[in-house]
Amino acid sequence: MTRFPRMCNLRQRFDCPRVDDIPATVKAQMQSLHLEQKVKPGQSVAISGGSRGIANIALILREVVRHFQSLGAKPFIVPAMGSHGGGTVEGQLKVLKGFGVTEDYIGAPIRGTMETVIVAKTNKGLPVHFDRFASEADHVFVCNRVKPHTRFVGPIESGLHKMMLIGLGKHEGAKVYHRAILDNSFPEILESVAERVLNVCRVCGGLAIIENAEDETAMLDAVPPEKFATREPELLNLANQWLPRLPFPDVDLLIVDHIGKNISGLGMDANVIGRKFIDHLATPRDLARCRRILVRSLTPETEGNGTGIGIAEFTTERCVRQIDPVITRINCITGLHPEAAMIPITLPTDAAAVEAALQTIGLVEPENARVIQISNTLHLTKVRVSEAYFEEVRQNPNLSFDGNPFDFPVNPDGSMSDVD
Repeated sequence: MTRFPRMCNLRQRFDCPRVDDIPATVKAQMQSLHLEQKVKPGQSVAISGGSRGIANIALILREVVRHFQSLGAKPFIVPAMGSHGGGTVEGQLKVLKGFGVTEDYIGAPIRGTMETVIVAKTNKGLPVHFDRFASEADHVFVCNRVKPHTRFVGPIESGLHKMMLIGLGKHEGAKVYHRAILDNSFPEILESVAERVLNVCRVCGGLAIIENAEDETAMLDAVPPEKFATREPELLNLANQWLPRLPFPDVDLLIVDHIGKNISGLGMDANVIGRKFIDHLATPRDLARCRRILVRSLTPETEGNGTGIGIAEFTTERCVRQIDPVITRINCITGLHPEAAMIPITLPTDAAAVEAALQTIGLVEPENARVIQISNTLHLTKVRVSEAYFEEVRQNPNLSFDGNPFDFPVNPDGSMSDVD
């Protein structure tokens, strides 16, 4: 039988700015836009509500709604999440409800549709799809988290621009833009489509959200539409600085307890695990180098969407049973990333999967392997590391042991315990 390495719980310390009073901060940021000069009493305002697991998103959207109501406007929430939620109205409303975004809590209607209107075409003839309800509103307000994209690199990645394209473009828009990426760069598509949306769809502003390494709201920044293109790259730089990281970049086996769409668009953040450019290999541009990845399960919040499972080399039968193949297939085909839905080598238990993975790491003996176990790629303050890292932990002021070392955490039935 394979000898597993000894492990120890670890705590990481990150530089974590945070917003202490979210309602007051949202109010101040919204007031800085002077929207009373654009939005008149009685006018309708469509506010985007996305599918990412953004910290405090229900509270943030509620305060945005209240600001427009204070102007006498009639705001409503639009589910803006491309093909997520199975590409159905019911599925997308369920996603929002899972985040606490309900009409009762928000204090405004939620109007869901998968219908789009082609509001314009780009210089290259690309149709610009836009949510039908949003297209009929007097104003549109974009709210989204700014962070590095899991597959694309550029001055603008995931944020306000992507919400205008993929989110408010719904399933039809997402399909068109992802297909266009085969022949055009993502920044080119962002720039050309966003320009049309800003010119045609009456976007009155946006609220950018940046999170810290502990999955907390680090910054809220209200941006006028004419500054989307210049401000978002600045915010992306901050998001990159505050992104959580693995405690060590070189890993023989990374064990991920949970993946899901509430964690990352790819289920697990490729910026963290070092699979941004090639699914199963780190490149010189990646910040982490994981030789093998084992995914143990899906988050309940992902509702069976197993996008990203194909990035791992190993998984468990339990995890595969949790996957909804239809929802996963729709998401990965729409995103032009079918590989992300492919099922890895599947073992009956966690222990069997770990044992198999450790047989594929080269000449390193399993008990000496560099193993890191994480809950997910969004929460990295608490992790587990194997004995091969212990000396490096002692030398790093930002790392500390959380208790004493212990035998590899496998139960008699072959299951593992999660990272707390």
